[in-house]
Amino acid sequence: MFRLSRSTLVLSLALLLLSVSSLFVGVIDLTPGALLAGDLELLEIFLISRLPRLLAILCTGVGMSVAGLIMQQLCSNKFVSPTTGATISSAQFGILLALLFLPASTLWSRAIFAFVFAVLGTWIFVWFIQRIQFKDAVMVPLVGIMFGNVIGGITNYLAYKYEMTQALSSWLVGHFSLVLKGRYEIVWLTVPLVVLAFLFANHFNIVGMGRDFSKNLGVPYNVVLFLGLTIAAMITAAIVVVVGSISYIGLIVPNVVAMFKGDKIRGTLVDTALFGALFVLACDMIDRMVIYPYELPIELIVGILGSLIFIGLLFYRLKHGRKAVRLGGGAGCCQAPTQLEGGSAL
Repeated sequence: MFRLSRSTLVLSLALLLLSVSSLFVGVIDLTPGALLAGDLELLEIFLISRLPRLLAILCTGVGMSVAGLIMQQLCSNKFVSPTTGATISSAQFGILLALLFLPASTLWSRAIFAFVFAVLGTWIFVWFIQRIQFKDAVMVPLVGIMFGNVIGGITNYLAYKYEMTQALSSWLVGHFSLVLKGRYEIVWLTVPLVVLAFLFANHFNIVGMGRDFSKNLGVPYNVVLFLGLTIAAMITAAIVVVVGSISYIGLIVPNVVAMFKGDKIRGTLVDTALFGALFVLACDMIDRMVIYPYELPIELIVGILGSLIFIGLLFYRLKHGRKAVRLGGGAGCCQAPTQLEGGSAL
């Protein structure tokens, strides 16, 4: 029988309270009393803007956190994420191609391009990493960042050449200010993808142990690997199409949760999703209030907080990784093992 842990209950309660509060934060004064009084104008604002924004924030936090958790588990590296695995930059490249070749394309058409190129970019990154024999915890994400920068450079070059920088700018910096009813529903694709990730959580754990380990347990290594990467890439692409680029969520949220809950994806997935939604929601409320009545892009707030947390996690993981090696404990959670069940681990 499935039983909720205390951390899950606390995160759920905090997320519920903050979600209700966020519905009434904004330029237009919106109160529960006004909604209950039947003010049609305020009710329209609530249904068209405030509620869709909240739902998009929750899907973004849950989706990006789970995508990062999947990639870290499959790559056996705690510093891999959609940001450091070239997934976000690949999705942006797909959107640009949709704008270039299908100028009158709909949001769904751009989403298809983003899905395809996000999946391809993530696959290529992992394929390349698998062929590097000697690597450590920091090298893998650095390769991903460099690969992402190459894709980003090509994207910017094409955008400047064909005068598409203005059109592409909406997807380069994450923000929720343009989320309205009828323009955000693609992000709902994250829900079935997250459910699918939960169903295959045990398989992802096994694949993270290596190719030979998976084979011994009867788990098809390549199939599960590409399934997990595809789920993570499609979640990221769906969010980028609607919200734009938001860094660090898929990197820091799974690491923070793993410090308290361990590294098994089945045991941490729910808390990772809840904490991710809570983190993004808190950042969104900050960006709406810090220079009220104006609004900052959420990418700015997440970037500042995420950078500070990432530096702390970097030192923490490297310190504990070295301790594990000195104690003879094998490969640490932040250390990409050079040989794990036949040398197939990432």
